[in-house]
Amino acid sequence: MKTGLSGRIRLSYLVLILPYMITLGFFLIHNHRVNLRYETMLGSVAAAGSFNTEFKKDFDLETYLLIAGNVKPEDSTLDRLLTDAQSVIENLEDLTDDKDNLKRLSDCSKYLNNLHSYVERITENLSYEDRYDSNMLIWENDVQIITSLIEDTVDAYIYEENRQLQSEQEENRRLNNLFLQISGILLVIVVGLALVISAFAPDAIARPIEEQVRAEQERLRRAEFELLQAQINPHFLYNTLDTIVWSAESKDEDQVIRMTRSLSDFFRASLSKGKDDISIRDELVHVRSYLEIQQIRYQDILSYSINIDEKYLDCLIPKITLQPLVENAIYHGIKNRRGGGRIDISASDSENGFTIKVEDNGAGMDEKRLEKVRESLVNRAPGETEIYGLYNVNERIQLDFGREYGISIQSEHNKGTVVCINLPLNHEKDVQKDENMSKS
Repeated sequence: MKTGLSGRIRLSYLVLILPYMITLGFFLIHNHRVNLRYETMLGSVAAAGSFNTEFKKDFDLETYLLIAGNVKPEDSTLDRLLTDAQSVIENLEDLTDDKDNLKRLSDCSKYLNNLHSYVERITENLSYEDRYDSNMLIWENDVQIITSLIEDTVDAYIYEENRQLQSEQEENRRLNNLFLQISGILLVIVVGLALVISAFAPDAIARPIEEQVRAEQERLRRAEFELLQAQINPHFLYNTLDTIVWSAESKDEDQVIRMTRSLSDFFRASLSKGKDDISIRDELVHVRSYLEIQQIRYQDILSYSINIDEKYLDCLIPKITLQPLVENAIYHGIKNRRGGGRIDISASDSENGFTIKVEDNGAGMDEKRLEKVRESLVNRAPGETEIYGLYNVNERIQLDFGREYGISIQSEHNKGTVVCINLPLNHEKDVQKDENMSKS
Protein backbone atom coordinates (compact mmCIF):
# COMPACT_ATOMS: atom_id res chain seq x y z
CA MET A 1 0.00 0.00 0.00
CA LYS A 2 2.77 2.42 0.99
CA THR A 3 4.84 1.54 -2.09
CA GLY A 4 1.89 2.23 -4.37
CA LEU A 5 1.31 5.63 -2.77
CA SER A 6 5.01 6.48 -3.03
CA GLY A 7 5.02 5.50 -6.69
CA ARG A 8 2.03 7.74 -7.40
CA ILE A 9 3.66 10.62 -5.55
CA ARG A 10 6.89 10.19 -7.57
CA LEU A 11 4.89 10.27 -10.77
CA SER A 12 2.91 13.30 -9.61
CA TYR A 13 6.10 15.26 -9.03
CA LEU A 14 7.25 14.56 -12.53
CA VAL A 15 4.43 16.85 -13.68
CA LEU A 16 6.02 19.76 -11.88
CA ILE A 17 6.92 20.82 -15.37
CA LEU A 18 3.29 21.94 -15.67
CA PRO A 19 3.88 25.31 -13.93
CA TYR A 20 6.33 26.18 -16.69
CA MET A 21 3.83 25.23 -19.36
CA ILE A 22 1.06 27.13 -17.58
CA THR A 23 3.28 30.20 -17.30
CA LEU A 24 4.12 29.97 -20.98
CA GLY A 25 0.45 29.59 -21.87
CA PHE A 26 -0.48 32.55 -19.70
CA PHE A 27 2.02 34.84 -21.38
CA LEU A 28 1.05 33.67 -24.87
CA ILE A 29 -2.62 34.29 -24.15
CA HIS A 30 -1.79 37.63 -22.58
CA ASN A 31 0.27 38.70 -25.57
CA HIS A 32 -2.53 37.67 -27.91
CA ARG A 33 -5.03 39.73 -25.93
CA VAL A 34 -2.65 42.69 -25.80
CA ASN A 35 -2.20 42.55 -29.58
CA LEU A 36 -5.94 42.43 -30.13
CA ARG A 37 -6.47 45.32 -27.75
CA TYR A 38 -3.61 47.23 -29.36
CA GLU A 39 -5.15 46.82 -32.81
CA THR A 40 -8.56 47.86 -31.47
CA MET A 41 -7.12 50.98 -29.84
CA LEU A 42 -5.23 51.88 -33.03
CA GLY A 43 -8.46 51.57 -34.99
CA SER A 44 -10.20 53.70 -32.37
CA VAL A 45 -7.58 56.44 -32.60
CA ALA A 46 -7.65 56.35 -36.42
CA ALA A 47 -11.44 56.59 -36.54
CA ALA A 48 -11.49 59.41 -33.97
CA GLY A 49 -8.70 61.27 -35.80
CA SER A 50 -10.56 61.16 -39.11
CA PHE A 51 -13.73 62.38 -37.46
CA ASN A 52 -11.97 65.17 -35.58
CA THR A 53 -10.10 66.68 -38.53
CA GLU A 54 -13.07 66.82 -40.89
CA PHE A 55 -16.26 67.30 -38.94
CA LYS A 56 -16.00 70.84 -37.50
CA LYS A 57 -14.75 72.43 -40.70
CA ASP A 58 -17.35 70.72 -42.90
CA PHE A 59 -20.27 71.27 -40.55
CA ASP A 60 -19.53 74.95 -39.86
CA LEU A 61 -19.11 75.67 -43.58
CA GLU A 62 -22.19 73.74 -44.65
CA THR A 63 -24.29 75.51 -41.99
CA TYR A 64 -23.06 78.92 -43.17
CA LEU A 65 -23.83 78.06 -46.79
CA LEU A 66 -27.33 77.03 -45.76
CA ILE A 67 -27.90 80.32 -43.91
CA ALA A 68 -26.43 82.40 -46.75
CA GLY A 69 -28.74 80.73 -49.24
CA ASN A 70 -25.95 79.12 -51.26
CA VAL A 71 -27.37 75.69 -50.45
CA LYS A 72 -31.03 74.77 -50.32
CA PRO A 73 -32.27 72.79 -47.28
CA GLU A 74 -33.09 69.78 -49.44
CA ASP A 75 -29.57 69.83 -50.91
CA SER A 76 -27.78 70.34 -47.59
CA THR A 77 -25.44 67.61 -46.36
CA LEU A 78 -25.88 68.55 -42.69
CA ASP A 79 -28.12 65.58 -41.91
CA ARG A 80 -25.64 63.24 -43.56
CA LEU A 81 -22.77 64.79 -41.58
CA LEU A 82 -24.69 64.31 -38.33
CA THR A 83 -25.62 60.74 -39.22
CA ASP A 84 -22.05 59.87 -40.19
CA ALA A 85 -20.73 61.51 -37.03
CA GLN A 86 -23.18 59.60 -34.84
CA SER A 87 -22.16 56.39 -36.61
CA VAL A 88 -18.51 57.12 -35.81
CA ILE A 89 -19.37 57.78 -32.17
CA GLU A 90 -21.28 54.50 -31.90
CA ASN A 91 -18.36 52.68 -33.52
CA LEU A 92 -15.95 54.24 -31.03
CA GLU A 93 -18.17 53.12 -28.15
CA ASP A 94 -17.60 49.53 -29.33
CA LEU A 95 -13.84 50.08 -29.58
CA THR A 96 -13.10 51.48 -26.12
CA ASP A 97 -13.75 50.22 -22.62
CA ASP A 98 -12.34 53.23 -20.78
CA LYS A 99 -14.99 54.80 -18.52
CA ASP A 100 -13.79 58.36 -19.08
CA ASN A 101 -13.75 57.93 -22.85
CA LEU A 102 -17.19 56.34 -22.81
CA LYS A 103 -18.38 59.42 -20.92
CA ARG A 104 -16.77 61.65 -23.56
CA LEU A 105 -18.52 59.72 -26.33
CA SER A 106 -21.82 60.06 -24.49
CA ASP A 107 -21.24 63.82 -24.32
CA CYS A 108 -20.52 63.89 -28.06
CA SER A 109 -23.84 62.17 -28.74
CA LYS A 110 -25.60 64.86 -26.74
CA TYR A 111 -23.74 67.58 -28.66
CA LEU A 112 -24.79 66.01 -31.97
CA ASN A 113 -28.40 66.00 -30.82
CA ASN A 114 -28.05 69.71 -30.00
CA LEU A 115 -26.64 70.38 -33.47
CA HIS A 116 -29.60 68.59 -34.99
CA SER A 117 -31.94 70.91 -33.06
CA TYR A 118 -30.03 74.00 -34.21
CA VAL A 119 -30.21 72.87 -37.86
CA GLU A 120 -33.97 72.42 -37.53
CA ARG A 121 -34.31 75.95 -36.10
CA ILE A 122 -32.18 77.42 -38.90
CA THR A 123 -34.18 75.57 -41.54
CA GLU A 124 -37.43 76.80 -40.01
CA ASN A 125 -36.11 80.39 -39.96
CA LEU A 126 -35.28 80.22 -43.68
CA SER A 127 -38.98 80.39 -44.46
CA TYR A 128 -39.00 83.93 -43.03
CA GLU A 129 -37.24 86.79 -44.78
CA ASP A 130 -36.26 88.62 -41.59
CA ARG A 131 -34.56 85.73 -39.78
CA TYR A 132 -31.09 85.96 -41.34
CA ASP A 133 -29.60 87.72 -38.31
CA SER A 134 -31.25 85.18 -36.00
CA ASN A 135 -29.72 82.32 -37.99
CA MET A 136 -26.29 83.96 -37.89
CA LEU A 137 -26.55 84.22 -34.11
CA ILE A 138 -27.39 80.51 -33.92
CA TRP A 139 -24.42 79.74 -36.18
CA GLU A 140 -21.96 81.90 -34.22
CA ASN A 141 -23.16 81.34 -30.65
CA ASP A 142 -24.47 77.80 -30.82
CA VAL A 143 -23.29 75.77 -33.81
CA GLN A 144 -19.64 76.83 -33.76
CA ILE A 145 -19.43 76.45 -29.98
CA ILE A 146 -20.90 72.94 -30.07
CA THR A 147 -18.65 71.84 -32.93
CA SER A 148 -15.66 73.20 -30.96
CA LEU A 149 -16.82 71.22 -27.92
CA ILE A 150 -17.05 68.11 -30.07
CA GLU A 151 -13.57 68.77 -31.44
CA ASP A 152 -12.13 69.27 -27.94
CA THR A 153 -13.90 66.19 -26.61
CA VAL A 154 -12.60 64.00 -29.44
CA ASP A 155 -9.11 65.48 -28.91
CA ALA A 156 -9.32 64.40 -25.27
CA TYR A 157 -10.54 60.97 -26.38
CA ILE A 158 -7.60 60.58 -28.77
CA TYR A 159 -5.13 61.73 -26.11
CA GLU A 160 -6.47 59.21 -23.59
CA GLU A 161 -6.42 56.37 -26.12
CA ASN A 162 -2.82 57.23 -27.07
CA ARG A 163 -1.84 57.34 -23.43
CA GLN A 164 -3.35 53.91 -22.91
CA LEU A 165 -1.54 52.64 -26.00
CA GLN A 166 1.77 53.73 -24.49
CA SER A 167 0.82 52.12 -21.17
CA GLU A 168 -0.08 48.87 -22.91
CA GLN A 169 3.22 48.88 -24.78
CA GLU A 170 5.17 49.49 -21.59
CA GLU A 171 3.25 46.83 -19.67
CA ASN A 172 3.70 44.30 -22.46
CA ARG A 173 7.42 45.02 -22.61
CA ARG A 174 7.71 44.60 -18.85
CA LEU A 175 5.77 41.32 -18.86
CA ASN A 176 7.86 39.92 -21.71
CA ASN A 177 11.08 40.66 -19.82
CA LEU A 178 9.58 39.18 -16.68
CA PHE A 179 8.53 36.06 -18.57
CA LEU A 180 12.03 35.50 -19.91
CA GLN A 181 13.45 35.78 -16.41
CA ILE A 182 10.80 33.65 -14.76
CA SER A 183 10.81 30.96 -17.44
CA GLY A 184 14.56 30.44 -17.15
CA ILE A 185 14.54 30.33 -13.36
CA LEU A 186 11.39 28.23 -13.24
CA LEU A 187 12.72 25.69 -15.68
CA VAL A 188 15.89 25.13 -13.66
CA ILE A 189 14.02 24.97 -10.34
CA VAL A 190 11.24 22.70 -11.57
CA VAL A 191 13.55 20.19 -13.21
CA GLY A 192 15.88 20.15 -10.19
CA LEU A 193 13.05 19.78 -7.68
CA ALA A 194 11.36 17.11 -9.74
CA LEU A 195 14.52 15.00 -9.77
CA VAL A 196 15.35 15.53 -6.10
CA ILE A 197 11.84 15.09 -4.71
CA SER A 198 10.97 12.10 -6.87
CA ALA A 199 14.14 10.38 -5.70
CA PHE A 200 14.35 11.27 -2.00
CA ALA A 201 11.11 12.66 -0.58
CA PRO A 202 8.01 10.88 -1.90
CA ASP A 203 6.68 10.01 1.54
CA ALA A 204 7.09 13.51 3.00
CA ILE A 205 4.56 15.05 0.61
CA ALA A 206 1.59 13.22 2.09
CA ARG A 207 1.93 14.79 5.57
CA PRO A 208 1.74 18.50 4.59
CA ILE A 209 -1.16 17.75 2.26
CA GLU A 210 -3.09 16.10 5.08
CA GLU A 211 -2.20 18.95 7.44
CA GLN A 212 -3.33 21.51 4.88
CA VAL A 213 -6.63 19.69 4.37
CA ARG A 214 -7.22 19.63 8.12
CA ALA A 215 -6.36 23.33 8.38
CA GLU A 216 -8.73 24.19 5.53
CA GLN A 217 -11.51 22.16 7.13
CA GLU A 218 -10.93 23.93 10.42
CA ARG A 219 -11.02 27.35 8.74
CA LEU A 220 -14.21 26.36 6.96
CA ARG A 221 -15.84 25.30 10.23
CA ARG A 222 -14.76 28.58 11.84
CA ALA A 223 -16.17 30.55 8.92
CA GLU A 224 -19.48 28.69 9.13
CA PHE A 225 -19.64 29.29 12.87
CA GLU A 226 -18.89 33.00 12.48
CA LEU A 227 -21.54 33.28 9.77
CA LEU A 228 -24.17 31.72 12.00
CA GLN A 229 -23.04 33.88 14.89
CA ALA A 230 -23.33 36.99 12.71
CA GLN A 231 -26.89 36.12 11.72
CA ILE A 232 -28.24 35.64 15.24
CA ASN A 233 -26.81 36.87 18.51
CA PRO A 234 -27.21 33.82 20.78
CA HIS A 235 -27.10 35.91 23.96
CA PHE A 236 -30.02 37.99 22.73
CA LEU A 237 -31.99 34.83 21.90
CA TYR A 238 -31.22 33.14 25.23
CA ASN A 239 -31.97 36.25 27.26
CA THR A 240 -35.25 36.78 25.41
CA LEU A 241 -36.32 33.19 25.96
CA ASP A 242 -35.34 33.46 29.66
CA THR A 243 -37.45 36.61 29.98
CA ILE A 244 -40.40 34.83 28.34
CA VAL A 245 -40.01 31.94 30.79
CA TRP A 246 -39.86 34.34 33.78
CA SER A 247 -42.93 36.17 32.51
CA ALA A 248 -44.77 32.86 32.11
CA GLU A 249 -43.81 31.80 35.64
CA SER A 250 -45.06 35.17 36.89
CA LYS A 251 -48.28 34.55 34.92
CA ASP A 252 -47.78 37.78 32.99
CA GLU A 253 -49.59 36.54 29.90
CA ASP A 254 -49.65 39.91 28.14
CA GLN A 255 -45.90 40.24 28.37
CA VAL A 256 -45.38 36.66 27.15
CA ILE A 257 -47.59 37.38 24.13
CA ARG A 258 -45.84 40.67 23.37
CA MET A 259 -42.34 39.20 23.59
CA THR A 260 -43.26 36.06 21.63
CA ARG A 261 -44.86 38.14 18.88
CA SER A 262 -41.87 40.51 18.75
CA LEU A 263 -39.43 37.59 18.65
CA SER A 264 -41.41 36.03 15.81
CA ASP A 265 -41.39 39.32 13.90
CA PHE A 266 -37.67 39.68 14.55
CA PHE A 267 -36.75 36.34 13.00
CA ARG A 268 -39.27 36.67 10.18
CA ALA A 269 -37.74 40.01 9.22
CA SER A 270 -34.25 38.52 9.56
CA LEU A 271 -35.07 35.89 6.93
CA SER A 272 -36.77 38.43 4.58
CA LYS A 273 -37.51 35.67 2.04
CA GLY A 274 -33.79 35.27 1.28
CA LYS A 275 -33.36 38.83 -0.03
CA ASP A 276 -30.18 40.73 0.79
CA ASP A 277 -31.69 44.20 0.29
CA ILE A 278 -35.08 45.01 1.77
CA SER A 279 -37.24 48.10 2.09
CA ILE A 280 -36.84 50.55 4.95
CA ARG A 281 -40.38 49.55 5.92
CA ASP A 282 -39.36 45.90 6.44
CA GLU A 283 -36.11 46.90 8.15
CA LEU A 284 -38.08 48.99 10.64
CA VAL A 285 -40.24 45.95 11.47
CA HIS A 286 -37.05 44.11 12.33
CA VAL A 287 -35.47 46.82 14.47
CA ARG A 288 -38.78 47.73 16.14
CA SER A 289 -39.34 44.13 17.23
CA TYR A 290 -35.79 44.10 18.60
CA LEU A 291 -36.38 47.35 20.52
CA GLU A 292 -39.71 46.15 21.88
CA ILE A 293 -38.03 43.07 23.31
CA GLN A 294 -35.18 45.10 24.79
CA GLN A 295 -37.59 47.66 26.20
CA ILE A 296 -39.43 44.92 28.07
CA ARG A 297 -36.10 43.63 29.43
CA TYR A 298 -34.81 47.10 30.34
CA GLN A 299 -38.07 48.81 31.32
CA ASP A 300 -36.45 51.24 33.72
CA ILE A 301 -33.61 52.46 31.51
CA LEU A 302 -34.71 52.25 27.87
CA SER A 303 -37.12 54.23 25.74
CA TYR A 304 -37.10 54.78 21.99
CA SER A 305 -38.76 56.56 19.10
CA ILE A 306 -38.85 55.85 15.36
CA ASN A 307 -39.70 58.85 13.21
CA ILE A 308 -39.16 58.17 9.48
CA ASP A 309 -41.24 59.85 6.80
CA GLU A 310 -43.40 57.75 4.49
CA LYS A 311 -41.40 58.86 1.43
CA TYR A 312 -38.37 56.85 2.58
CA LEU A 313 -40.15 53.60 3.46
CA ASP A 314 -39.88 52.02 -0.02
CA CYS A 315 -36.17 52.78 -0.34
CA LEU A 316 -33.76 49.85 -0.17
CA ILE A 317 -31.31 49.03 2.61
CA PRO A 318 -29.17 45.94 3.29
CA LYS A 319 -31.12 43.78 5.73
CA ILE A 320 -30.08 43.77 9.38
CA THR A 321 -28.50 47.23 9.15
CA LEU A 322 -30.25 49.14 11.93
CA GLN A 323 -30.38 46.37 14.55
CA PRO A 324 -26.56 46.10 15.01
CA LEU A 325 -26.37 49.88 15.45
CA VAL A 326 -29.20 49.85 17.98
CA GLU A 327 -27.53 46.94 19.78
CA ASN A 328 -24.30 48.94 19.98
CA ALA A 329 -26.22 51.90 21.35
CA ILE A 330 -27.74 49.75 24.10
CA TYR A 331 -24.75 47.67 25.16
CA HIS A 332 -21.97 50.21 24.67
CA GLY A 333 -23.87 53.42 25.34
CA ILE A 334 -27.01 53.26 27.44
CA LYS A 335 -25.94 50.40 29.75
CA ASN A 336 -22.74 52.29 30.57
CA ARG A 337 -24.48 55.35 31.98
CA ARG A 338 -26.71 56.00 34.93
CA GLY A 339 -30.38 56.80 34.58
CA GLY A 340 -32.74 56.26 31.70
CA GLY A 341 -31.47 55.93 28.18
CA ARG A 342 -33.15 56.81 24.91
CA ILE A 343 -32.67 55.79 21.28
CA ASP A 344 -34.12 57.90 18.47
CA ILE A 345 -34.25 56.74 14.85
CA SER A 346 -35.02 59.40 12.23
CA ALA A 347 -34.41 60.18 8.55
CA SER A 348 -33.79 63.29 6.47
CA ASP A 349 -32.70 64.26 2.94
CA SER A 350 -28.98 64.46 2.14
CA GLU A 351 -26.92 65.70 -0.77
CA ASN A 352 -26.77 62.36 -2.59
CA GLY A 353 -29.81 60.57 -1.16
CA PHE A 354 -31.06 60.47 2.40
CA THR A 355 -29.68 59.82 5.88
CA ILE A 356 -30.98 57.63 8.68
CA LYS A 357 -29.80 58.66 12.15
CA VAL A 358 -29.53 56.29 15.10
CA GLU A 359 -29.02 58.57 18.10
CA ASP A 360 -28.59 57.65 21.76
CA ASN A 361 -27.92 59.60 24.93
CA GLY A 362 -25.56 56.96 26.32
CA ALA A 363 -22.01 57.09 27.58
CA GLY A 364 -20.60 58.30 24.25
CA MET A 365 -16.91 58.21 23.28
CA ASP A 366 -13.95 60.46 23.91
CA GLU A 367 -11.97 61.91 21.00
CA LYS A 368 -9.33 59.18 21.08
CA ARG A 369 -11.87 56.37 21.02
CA LEU A 370 -13.96 58.07 18.32
CA GLU A 371 -10.89 58.55 16.13
CA LYS A 372 -10.01 54.85 16.48
CA VAL A 373 -13.52 53.79 15.42
CA ARG A 374 -13.52 56.13 12.42
CA GLU A 375 -10.07 54.98 11.35
CA SER A 376 -11.15 51.34 11.50
CA LEU A 377 -14.07 52.09 9.18
CA VAL A 378 -11.91 53.98 6.67
CA ASN A 379 -9.07 51.46 6.66
CA ARG A 380 -11.48 48.49 6.73
CA ALA A 381 -9.57 46.89 9.59
CA PRO A 382 -11.94 46.08 12.47
CA GLY A 383 -10.12 44.90 15.58
CA GLU A 384 -12.87 44.25 18.10
CA THR A 385 -16.51 43.20 18.34
CA GLU A 386 -17.96 46.69 18.75
CA ILE A 387 -16.09 48.09 15.76
CA TYR A 388 -16.74 44.97 13.71
CA GLY A 389 -20.49 45.51 13.95
CA LEU A 390 -20.15 49.03 12.56
CA TYR A 391 -17.61 47.86 9.98
CA ASN A 392 -19.88 45.06 8.80
CA VAL A 393 -22.82 47.44 8.30
CA ASN A 394 -20.65 50.03 6.54
CA GLU A 395 -19.04 47.44 4.24
CA ARG A 396 -22.36 45.91 3.17
CA ILE A 397 -23.82 49.33 2.34
CA GLN A 398 -20.78 50.28 0.26
CA LEU A 399 -20.73 46.92 -1.54
CA ASP A 400 -24.40 47.38 -2.49
CA PHE A 401 -24.51 51.09 -3.31
CA GLY A 402 -20.93 52.38 -3.73
CA ARG A 403 -18.18 53.97 -1.65
CA GLU A 404 -19.94 57.34 -1.59
CA TYR A 405 -22.48 55.82 0.81
CA GLY A 406 -22.02 54.25 4.23
CA ILE A 407 -21.98 55.32 7.86
CA SER A 408 -20.43 58.18 9.76
CA ILE A 409 -20.20 58.69 13.52
CA GLN A 410 -20.37 61.67 15.85
CA SER A 411 -19.99 61.18 19.58
CA GLU A 412 -19.31 63.14 22.74
CA HIS A 413 -18.21 61.62 26.01
CA ASN A 414 -21.02 61.36 28.58
CA LYS A 415 -23.52 62.90 26.13
CA GLY A 416 -24.22 60.24 23.52
CA THR A 417 -23.53 59.01 20.00
CA VAL A 418 -25.10 59.62 16.60
CA VAL A 419 -24.55 57.10 13.80
CA CYS A 420 -25.58 58.42 10.36
CA ILE A 421 -26.38 55.98 7.55
CA ASN A 422 -26.13 57.63 4.14
CA LEU A 423 -28.21 55.82 1.48
CA PRO A 424 -29.40 56.48 -2.10
CA LEU A 425 -33.04 57.21 -2.91
CA ASN A 426 -33.34 53.81 -4.56
CA HIS A 427 -36.95 52.72 -4.30
CA GLU A 428 -37.88 49.05 -4.17
CA LYS A 429 -40.70 49.56 -6.69
CA ASP A 430 -38.35 51.30 -9.11
CA VAL A 431 -35.83 48.45 -8.84
CA GLN A 432 -38.53 45.86 -9.49
CA LYS A 433 -39.78 47.89 -12.45
CA ASP A 434 -36.24 48.07 -13.93
CA GLU A 435 -35.79 44.34 -13.44
CA ASN A 436 -39.09 43.61 -15.18
CA MET A 437 -38.17 45.89 -18.10
CA SER A 438 -34.77 44.22 -18.47
CA LYS A 439 -36.40 40.80 -18.51
CA SER A 440 -38.89 41.87 -21.16
